[in-house]
Amino acid sequence: MTDITRREFVQIGSAGTTGLLLSGQNHAVAAPPMPERPLGRTGHNVRLFSLGGMITLEQPGKHDEAIAIINRAIDLGVNYLDTASVYGKGISQTNVGEVMKTRRKEVFLATKTIDRTRDGALKQLEESLRQLQTDRIDLWQLHNITKIEELDQIFGKDGAIEAMKKARDEKMVRFLGITGHFDPDVLIEGLNRFSFDAILMALNAADIHMLPFQEKLLPMAVQRKMAIIAMKVPGRGLIFRQGGITTMKQAMSYVLSKPVSTLIVGIENVKQVEENVQIAREFKQLSAEEIAQLENLTKSYAAQASRWKRGAAPPGAGHNEEQEDTGNTGSNHVYC
Repeated sequence: MTDITRREFVQIGSAGTTGLLLSGQNHAVAAPPMPERPLGRTGHNVRLFSLGGMITLEQPGKHDEAIAIINRAIDLGVNYLDTASVYGKGISQTNVGEVMKTRRKEVFLATKTIDRTRDGALKQLEESLRQLQTDRIDLWQLHNITKIEELDQIFGKDGAIEAMKKARDEKMVRFLGITGHFDPDVLIEGLNRFSFDAILMALNAADIHMLPFQEKLLPMAVQRKMAIIAMKVPGRGLIFRQGGITTMKQAMSYVLSKPVSTLIVGIENVKQVEENVQIAREFKQLSAEEIAQLENLTKSYAAQASRWKRGAAPPGAGHNEEQEDTGNTGSNHVYC
């Protein structure tokens, strides 16, 4: 056996988590809150674990499970929600919006546009606002930038950056961001072209071995005091392997030991929300030696655990986030 699912290796069971949250006969016990970090220069303090809008949240026929996941996450202190216009072709935003109808003030809400044009991006924003049942997005992001040619279109005449500025000026959105997991150099160029408030980047324990996002891009974002959100932490389960990374605690602790604001993870069920929250509550900064040990564990399969990066996947695969994050990779590797 080579690839191991996250579910098989999680060490914190639901009984243990429940025991920490409840005591006696249904009497709630005040559990310690998740630690917070500044979300860049936004003025918002974000909890270490944040909820991604993929997996169950975007899948058709899973409305009740999605709503339960979102509500449970907020109940446990999650105060940053990430979604996108393409996740489930609007299913994710619609599910999030159903909860936002009554709990909007409890979270920092982020979504994305995949369109590179001014008019197309504004149209997507209007749809996002409708589906999310809100009149303002906290963070609106350019979704999955992979090539310099995309930046040329975005920053050219009638490009999406015009839509972003207009939306911010008209207070439809508060902050602007850029996202990607294909090539850190392209994102660096994006940061050189515009003063974004936030960046969503791929980062896991295998990152250092191949086209690392943490080598130049992460320090650049830190220097600019940006909100830094990490994704691909377990990489749809590809980070887990016998003889390698075997627990979600290892995966999350590695990323949280880097200078990120928070990390987002796609979730399959409520139990996984509770497990990730507990890991975040108990997080302790890893030493340099511990970080190096986790990196060494992933060295032999780094390309597989980074398959969304340039050069790591077959031509035409691994760099389309609309495909990557739609929950269509099967039940064994469902974590983003």
